[in-house]
Amino acid sequence: MSLLFTQTIIAVVWDFDKTLISGYMQRPLFEKYGVDEKAFWAEVNGLPKKYRDRGCEQISTEVLYLNHILEYVRRGNFEGLTNEWLRKLGAELDFYPGLPDFFPTLNAQLKSNKSFLHHEITLEHYVVSTGLSQMIKGSEIAPYLDGIWGCELIEDINADSPVVTQLGYVLDNTTKTRAVFEINKGANKHPEIDVNAKIGEDDRRIPVKNMIYVADGPSDVPVFSVVNQGDGKTYGVYQQGSDKEFKQINQLQQQGRVQSFGPADYTDGSQTYMWLSNAVTEIAERIVRDRERAMGDKVGQAPRHLNG
Repeated sequence: MSLLFTQTIIAVVWDFDKTLISGYMQRPLFEKYGVDEKAFWAEVNGLPKKYRDRGCEQISTEVLYLNHILEYVRRGNFEGLTNEWLRKLGAELDFYPGLPDFFPTLNAQLKSNKSFLHHEITLEHYVVSTGLSQMIKGSEIAPYLDGIWGCELIEDINADSPVVTQLGYVLDNTTKTRAVFEINKGANKHPEIDVNAKIGEDDRRIPVKNMIYVADGPSDVPVFSVVNQGDGKTYGVYQQGSDKEFKQINQLQQQGRVQSFGPADYTDGSQTYMWLSNAVTEIAERIVRDRERAMGDKVGQAPRHLNG
């Protein structure tokens, strides 16, 4: 029986905030409306206590900021905020050194190898973020991505001037693992595949061992764990010069959460550039070995004359 997929695709799965950019993607939003960024996040951090005082026992802290954005829309602090505006603001995001050029560079690296080309090995890039999908879609890296998972806000289309009023899709640090399994099983490319369906490892579009997950901190531990357990590769980044971020990611490596880490510098010759480039090559070489071994097992040896 033939398999569903050839499993010759490698996936680099990226976190966004503090991984591809130095801070949080909402910064251009605050600047557009003259909102104090620190004050906004301080208010968000104070919401759990406020909600508990009102009798709410279970609170999803990672996505409280989304409700607070909608509250700011209702108050008029984010007057007229639409998804179109979020995409426009995404275009203002500044990326770490070497981006977005690093994305097509990795893809070209595979295409330059005749053995990889022969086995039709390709590379896909995905962003899985608790940030806003529309801002990522409007950003400079969007053309290089094969898929985006993030939070979505819905506009009130019945209003005279539509603005975002509801949550459409929410992703937190734990449910980011669902995105990994959608990539793994191919549900993102083939809607007829249910992510919860039982699919054998050999029939999944991108095995976890063909994945590289790149992120910045403790909130990414659930995905780091899934990728490590599936024999994939994990890499942590920190903002160069930030002692706090260095200690944070260094501790994750000491705990075995990430296999390696380096500065969020994706320029040619940097440690991060070389580690990720090498990781892609290692996975591709293993795919070649596995396919050639499987071909040998199926074809077998040709009959030969016996001498003597």
